[in-house]
Amino acid sequence: MRFWRTLILPLVFTLCLESLEAQKKKKKHGEEEEVTQTLELPKDPPQAVAVEPQRLGFLTAPMSSRGLLSQQVRDGLKTLRKAARGAAIVKIRAFVAGTGDLRRVQAIVSDQFTDWKQPLPALTTIQVGGLPQEGAQVQLEAITVEKKAVNPNGLAFFSGQQVASKDALEKIGPLFQQSLERLRTAQRGVNIEGAGVLRATCFVSALGDYAEIRQSLAREFPNAALTIVQTLRGLSQGLVECEAVGRASSAPAAPLQAVNPAGLASSPNYSQVMLMNAPKAVISGMQLAFNSQDSDVRLAFDRLRKGMEQAGGSLAKTAMTNYYPLTQSMIEKIRQIRFEFLDKNTPPASTMLPFEGLPSQDASFAMEVITLP
Repeated sequence: MRFWRTLILPLVFTLCLESLEAQKKKKKHGEEEEVTQTLELPKDPPQAVAVEPQRLGFLTAPMSSRGLLSQQVRDGLKTLRKAARGAAIVKIRAFVAGTGDLRRVQAIVSDQFTDWKQPLPALTTIQVGGLPQEGAQVQLEAITVEKKAVNPNGLAFFSGQQVASKDALEKIGPLFQQSLERLRTAQRGVNIEGAGVLRATCFVSALGDYAEIRQSLAREFPNAALTIVQTLRGLSQGLVECEAVGRASSAPAAPLQAVNPAGLASSPNYSQVMLMNAPKAVISGMQLAFNSQDSDVRLAFDRLRKGMEQAGGSLAKTAMTNYYPLTQSMIEKIRQIRFEFLDKNTPPASTMLPFEGLPSQDASFAMEVITLP
């Protein structure tokens, strides 16, 4: 018996040592593989997405002051996904404040939706002057495609109602009330009550009386996704511009119908309200323009046109345009050139005012549109 013990025990010990050495080598080899592996680049968001207007919904994620920009974007996306309740998120508009890198938003959106195994949404990322919650660095809006029709008569897009003062104001409540009253006039012109407004976004010059403005907006539009952001830091004048999207109360006479209600300024450059009711619409992502020559502006519009056409949309049938210029001079150039691409006979609803920044340092303005085929 002692003979077998003398023979077997050293053999077992030797086998155990060999097994441990093999495990170490395997672990070391695995670590080397992890160090040298190549990570996939984040996917680019689509230039445009095709949707059914009757099924569109609108959401806003609550702001958070937890962590920095990356964490806040991830938390906001998770909140939007939960609020969507299974509806597909097809467009995100991100308003970013502070010094965070705006390009991180696209990377995080791409990573998150890829992890969820869901199609990437179209994306617009804009730097603003400030958000109304201390420590908050991003405010996210989303457009969803619901499982069934929720807007049987289509949608109404309301142009931004701008009210400005010559002097800078810490509190812009009176300007806000004027902008809100103009929105009411536009709503009455198409028979849409406050409860029928699905999203309302107000761009302001200061956030000193944000709480009062937010409460007033919530009372006026009880079912709407609400956003209030400061467009620029240190704006030299008081400014409020509120835009909205509503559920049409009755089917319009045409797939696109421009309405300019009495009591509001009439302009050849935009419609106060654009009603849209068609089986299909196309929502763009953000199209950047680089540099500031006329040719640069035309190039941006041409790229937008091609992107929309690839998704089945047409700039000649645009319902809503949002422009995000960085200077007043770019506003003038956009005004001069846009109707080389848009239909001047039926100008879309529109919002255009200067913002703090864009994801590229070379960018001069950005734009997004919603069109029909």
